[in-house]
Amino acid sequence: MTRTGSSVVVGVDPATAFAVSQSTGATRLRWDPFIHEQHFLDGATAPGKGVRTQTRHRSGLRMVSEYVSYNPPTNVGMTMVQGPWFFASFAGGWRFAPEPDGRCRATWRYSFTCRPSWLAPLAERVGAVVLRRDIDRRIAGFARGCADPVVVAAVGARDA
Repeated sequence: MTRTGSSVVVGVDPATAFAVSQSTGATRLRWDPFIHEQHFLDGATAPGKGVRTQTRHRSGLRMVSEYVSYNPPTNVGMTMVQGPWFFASFAGGWRFAPEPDGRCRATWRYSFTCRPSWLAPLAERVGAVVLRRDIDRRIAGFARGCADPVVVAAVGARDA
């Protein structure tokens, strides 16, 4: 299994950072450069363990993911149920830890394996570079979202 990740310190508390990371709709599109469209499946209206989502990347690739953990405000994890043919497995997760100054360190990680197996060693090396670039862009967008008063107000209103 190949792993890659990125972290950033943001100027909000872990609960707010967690809420931003799990935002949906227009709020999510405001900060996440990866997503073109995302919605809950099976009648779900909010994230939680066992909830499935469908996400369409800006390139058109689609993935159905399922929450395997959902522990506000500390961590969340998802695994691919269906996705691009070249992933044998794919998972992602967030961790949120308070900093001594009241800010929050957010860490986002991906774990994946590629197929076909004969090509996996090369594909996973290339995939690690591509996905690291992607996750760096996404976490930079997340940091901008945590500093965006519109995003912070939207996730605060949802929790109220």
